[in-house]
Amino acid sequence: HPREVFRPVLLDNACACLVGHNHPSQRLEPSPEDIEITNRLRQAGEILGISLLDHLVFGKQGYFSFVEHGLLSQACDN
Repeated sequence: HPREVFRPVLLDNACACLVGHNHPSQRLEPSPEDIEITNRLRQAGEILGISLLDHLVFGKQGYFSFVEHGLLSQACDN
């Protein structure tokens, strides 16, 4: 839930954050749920004035970056 993600960010008085997780399947492609939560986190961050810099999916073969694949706009100043 966005409140769980942003709790430590708010406690650190941060103005930006990035999130990441691994897929047990080791597939790097984001799931529909990954895309949905990324959009929710971006929207919540906009309300809070906290930029979501990127969402990374990690696996043995490397990583998938939402920003690099055009699924998340690069952060701008709030």
